[in-house]
Amino acid sequence: MVSKYDLIVVGAGALGTFHAFHAAAAGKRVLLLEKDQRPVNATVRNFGMVIASGMSGKWFDYGVYGTELYKSIQQRFDVSVRNNGSVYIASDDDEQQLLHELKATYDTKGYKAELLSQTQLLAKYPAMKASYCREALYFPQEVSVEPNLFIHKVHEYMLSSFTNFEMKRATVVTDCSVSGSDVAVTMAGGERLLAERAVIASGHEFRLLFPALFKEQKLSVSKLQMLRTKPLPKLAMAGNIGTGLSIRRYEAFTECPGFANMKTPDHLLELESYGIHILLKQAIDGTVIIGDSHEYAKIGEEENLGYQLNQHINDLMLKEASRIADFDMTNLSESWAGYYGLHDQEEIFEHAIEDKIFITVGIGGKGMTCSAGYAQENISKIFNQ
Repeated sequence: MVSKYDLIVVGAGALGTFHAFHAAAAGKRVLLLEKDQRPVNATVRNFGMVIASGMSGKWFDYGVYGTELYKSIQQRFDVSVRNNGSVYIASDDDEQQLLHELKATYDTKGYKAELLSQTQLLAKYPAMKASYCREALYFPQEVSVEPNLFIHKVHEYMLSSFTNFEMKRATVVTDCSVSGSDVAVTMAGGERLLAERAVIASGHEFRLLFPALFKEQKLSVSKLQMLRTKPLPKLAMAGNIGTGLSIRRYEAFTECPGFANMKTPDHLLELESYGIHILLKQAIDGTVIIGDSHEYAKIGEEENLGYQLNQHINDLMLKEASRIADFDMTNLSESWAGYYGLHDQEEIFEHAIEDKIFITVGIGGKGMTCSAGYAQENISKIFNQ
């Protein structure tokens, strides 16, 4: 007898996992499928910064929702959530102006934001350099997670909490199609499962299931490079740390009145050409993640990005990071690239097939912050709740 579920989700990264989470929480019988033994792509190859403050519009609301959900789960099960805040550090007049404008926006929304003077900033983050730091905007309610742990811990929590939730790992889906009143999901080896509905949240790999649809879309992939120091036990640098280049890049700041008049200083031009904006985050093991960069290619042409790391990009990031902070960046433990899909024109790619199969990919760099909130709303729509 063929098993039947209320929902099958293909892809166990953050976006797929939280679709499964909210459906299971609503009492649906849910199966989550992951092609690898454990997720290995964008959800685990990032900083683990949950920064609603950097989002705008509905994505800010999704981020706020996700932050509170993560905190709530952490109270019941350790999924590596730390409530240690986010900070954006301004290094010049333009960046300072945007800090003040963004704070004014969040004051009207009731979203707590604190301006830190240089003295206050250096007292809170003594590893930062006074020569770089002019002022900062701090969000005490924001959290970080450990990307190499978080999603795996969430799966453990779901398996222990929802009797109506199942997960199959190392399971490659070869076909997903509407079959009568059901969705038929076929896996490598021929096993076939049925569901009332299916969500495809497999990143840019959805092209393997729907190649004709895929060819019509304006989807790209971004390659990001990051580095990690060896443990620095004497360093205390809690929270998500964004810098002037982050202020110049994040969408919340781009909507501030002063953004249109910003000029890029000559010393930042090469960094911006590689999409570099320096982020710093100390992990629970004392290591510090430094990054990141952004290079783009059309999905299906990822080979053009190369699979090797660009040492020049790493050198640029380390040089800029050393201008900002004073800790040992010479003793690195690893460097890696992460990849995520994004839509060239829309904030996310959504497509429904006969109101049975729901493709949702290309969330870009918002996945860790916004997936939980977006998925909660999407599951409500999918099941007409």
